[in-house]
Amino acid sequence: MLWKSLSDVAGRGAAIVQCVCFMDVFSNHVLQIQQCIGPSMLPTFNIRGDILVTERLSVKLGKIRVGDVVMARSPSDPRMVVCKRILGLEGDTITVFYHLQIPKGHVWLQGDNFHKSRDSREYGPVPSALLQGRVFYRIWPPQGWGFVGRIPSQSV
Repeated sequence: MLWKSLSDVAGRGAAIVQCVCFMDVFSNHVLQIQQCIGPSMLPTFNIRGDILVTERLSVKLGKIRVGDVVMARSPSDPRMVVCKRILGLEGDTITVFYHLQIPKGHVWLQGDNFHKSRDSREYGPVPSALLQGRVFYRIWPPQGWGFVGRIPSQSV
């Protein structure tokens, strides 16, 4: 009887471990829920923080396009994740007081709130390896839930 109880516990424990492993792999390689807080993406997202769903496959497959909103490790503080819009891809020329060609393996990130955003205008082109995922859906706040679309390229 004791052996059967231990066997049941071990079986349940293995199922829990498998579930946790699946969720970890899923959130690291497929979808992740993240929060965008601060003024840099106004008016697209709220200053108090929107809850967003990001998909990671576009980044892994190199399918990121100009106008996409992405989550990325901050080049100035790797402990932070930033939410920005892609305004240029490798090989594109950006004009910020001068002309700059974005180097291979980099992107130009900028917040939608031009005056309240620390972005590529401050730290330059961002290595594509810092991109975590493309934002495609807002789940909070309820009045703003829905798909997050791509916008056409803006002047930088």
